[in-house]
Amino acid sequence: MSDLSFVRSEMLPERAPPPSTVGVVGWMRENLFNGITNSVLTVLSVVFIVWCVVGFLGWAISPTWAAANLRDCQELVTGHEGACWGVVRDRWQQLLFGFYPQALYWRPILAFVLLFIALIPVLFAMISRRMNWFLLLAVLAFGASQIGGVVGMILAIVLAAGAAFVGFKLVTTNKADRAEEIAAGAKRLPNPLIFSVLYPFIAPWLLWGGSLWMPIVALLGFVLGWAAMRLTADVIGTLGATILAFVVPVLWWLFAAAGFADIAQGVLPIGIEAVQSRDFGGMLLSLTIGVVAISISLPIGIVLALGRQSDLMIVKALCVGFIEFIRGVPLITLLFVASTLLNIFMPKGTNFDIILRVIIMATLFSSAYMAETIRGGLAALPRGQYEAADALGLDYWKAQRLIIMPQALKISIPGIVSNFIGLFKDTTLVSIIGLLDPLGLSNTIRAHTDWVGIYWELFAVIALMFFVFCFSMSRYSMYLERRLRTDHR
Repeated sequence: MSDLSFVRSEMLPERAPPPSTVGVVGWMRENLFNGITNSVLTVLSVVFIVWCVVGFLGWAISPTWAAANLRDCQELVTGHEGACWGVVRDRWQQLLFGFYPQALYWRPILAFVLLFIALIPVLFAMISRRMNWFLLLAVLAFGASQIGGVVGMILAIVLAAGAAFVGFKLVTTNKADRAEEIAAGAKRLPNPLIFSVLYPFIAPWLLWGGSLWMPIVALLGFVLGWAAMRLTADVIGTLGATILAFVVPVLWWLFAAAGFADIAQGVLPIGIEAVQSRDFGGMLLSLTIGVVAISISLPIGIVLALGRQSDLMIVKALCVGFIEFIRGVPLITLLFVASTLLNIFMPKGTNFDIILRVIIMATLFSSAYMAETIRGGLAALPRGQYEAADALGLDYWKAQRLIIMPQALKISIPGIVSNFIGLFKDTTLVSIIGLLDPLGLSNTIRAHTDWVGIYWELFAVIALMFFVFCFSMSRYSMYLERRLRTDHR
């Protein structure tokens, strides 16, 4: 019989791994101190970072928030160099709103809060329709209360009552039903995308003011174009109806919209105080230009990308020529064209708003780069996706909308967001043509006798504001990539 005394008859208990291979110590040993060269570089990097942080904190932590001018700051930090934060306390409203009337600050604030609400159903999918309508009605009730007058008071009461009703239903809904609502979208309420479509007409009215009939007649142009396309599609064909859908709104805006708005304003005057474009400035100006250019350049870029891949020679030539010309010209050149030359080509007597001119040029510039980014996503799709769309019997536009473009946009998310971030940062170039963005306002502030010599404090605050918005866009793109990831790892 074999001798099995050397065979273990019972399992030994598990022991914890060595402390030097797991946890923080293990990670540092593997990534920071896994060799002589890496260890030396790690120590030098830590010393440099500590030196920078200590120097920055010594400069930034300064008791100068209450200073009224640069001389007060110098007296408060006697003996060492420190930041003069009094300029931020004194001019923070100017950095945010420029020369916008202080009594009307609620209007740009309301416009950008409504922007967030309008983007919720577009960018996120974890909020129910009931919650979205509650937020919308509550914010609109606040805005109506600021208008004043009998009309504003009545609107505020009606909107507040609606928000209270929706909020009551939201609170009394149990957790299981609320989760079901989020999944189903609370079909009994209108789709929040309706407000997302209306927002581009509401925001300019809030920012610039004037007659309420102007955004209404602008929206009516799109309605007329849609009606013309639906009514003539069977008569002149899809292509002719599509062309007519573009021509009718343009004719309406050029020849009939202003007269219709004047007549309606004379019959039923509704409006708020008008604000001139020269009063815009600071982050208000940068956000206005950036948001409008970003939201319009994406659909234009999609059309240009599809046009560049078109088999129609004229369409392809026009798209290629536009893209290559815009990409070959610096943005600052286009801004100079917008500020000095564009009015020359307009009909005599035309008063083309400077901010609108800048928005047009920034949008065209961004759309050319966006087209190339999206074209890269289209080129990355395997040929089988196009063949699958043909096998399903889909026409060109249905194939693009249902199969091709969703996949191409998902592939292009990093490039699209990079273009968005670059465009938003490029809004600072408008200071060169006389518009007072945050950098332009910093020169105005430093020219004041109280703050002559202030540099780094203003630049640090401006950099922080831009970083917040750009970092938020970057993090959202990462969230969107995770949400749309359908591969198996």
